[in-house]
Amino acid sequence: MERFTIPRDVYYSKGSMEVLKELKGNKASIVVGGSSMQRTGFLDKTRNLLEQAGMETQIIDGVEPDPSVETVMKGARMMREFQPDWIVSIGGGSPIDAAKGMWIFYEHPEAKFEDIAKPFNIPELRNKAKFAAIPSTSGTASEVTAFSVITDYKEGIKYPLADFKITPDIAILDPEIAYEMPQKLTAHTGIDALTHATEAVTASQASDFSDPLALKAIMMVKEYLVESYQGNQEARDRMHVAQCLAGMAFSNALLGICHSMAHKTGAMFGIPHGCANGIYLPYVIAYNRKAAESKYAEIARYIGLDGTNDQELCDAYIGFIVDLNKKLNIPASLKEYGVEEQAFYDKLDAIAANAASDACTFSNPREISEKELKELFQAAYHGTSYIN
Repeated sequence: MERFTIPRDVYYSKGSMEVLKELKGNKASIVVGGSSMQRTGFLDKTRNLLEQAGMETQIIDGVEPDPSVETVMKGARMMREFQPDWIVSIGGGSPIDAAKGMWIFYEHPEAKFEDIAKPFNIPELRNKAKFAAIPSTSGTASEVTAFSVITDYKEGIKYPLADFKITPDIAILDPEIAYEMPQKLTAHTGIDALTHATEAVTASQASDFSDPLALKAIMMVKEYLVESYQGNQEARDRMHVAQCLAGMAFSNALLGICHSMAHKTGAMFGIPHGCANGIYLPYVIAYNRKAAESKYAEIARYIGLDGTNDQELCDAYIGFIVDLNKKLNIPASLKEYGVEEQAFYDKLDAIAANAASDACTFSNPREISEKELKELFQAAYHGTSYIN
């Protein structure tokens, strides 16, 4: 038996934050990251709209990038004292991920991270609160996914939480909040969305439900990402929707080794997650094409690329991504990004081993060994073609 899960409601287009006035409850905890939502006025707007709904509000701020266990536990304690009916997170993927963790420990203070980190092992939620997510970036799609990543910095462990129970009840896609994204962040989150959609098409749980969402997202990235990068507001509106479609797709279809590689090298080499995905994606397709060439050809055909057979269409899709990276000023290799060669080779064995055990590796369309991952990492480091 298979399953396909998305939020109960997705509100989108300009002014969609107004739906906060319609929520029913007495109290709402608002989870936010740094100062950008305060500076741009969207935190105050969120609070004011919830107060118009008759709710008392609590602000839980300061969520860091790659949120920590300590941040989650602190927020959960604050929620247990406040007893909210709604948890509302506004910002990028980090505060939304953190709020998902806070939600679990607010309702289940007895839970342990090592237990809930087991796939689909989170206890029942919505006994005390429902969850609404408002993304400020157009890429992570945490507002519609069943995933969250929380880091234990003391132990050096990332806990990947995966359970349909943490899929938000409401996703609010107000594109005006994305107008504030810096150009580089627009590029990185846009490529992240493209990677989500591409890997969703080829992942092990891809289905007739996820494919249409993923393909539509890829088409929208092709049409709007460059203009969004250049600051066009209408294009940013469309990219805010595209990344959400990609999120719905991968939350159900799962991902692949491009994300495994990005997960294990992003923090180690200081590469933003979306940028790392952009670097790796052409090399990953070159590796995966032996098992999934027809799927990449399907993508290329759908978005109107030229080719008379699957091989040519797959080549065309790789070429499309390489060209898009150039337009977005995303480096073609780790070396071009600035990763020092000695540091890369010192850590190569470790990152290959870690990527091999990453959860996303198990849903990749083609099996891969540590040895093959090392070869793939080296190709991506030097910018050399990867030949199966």
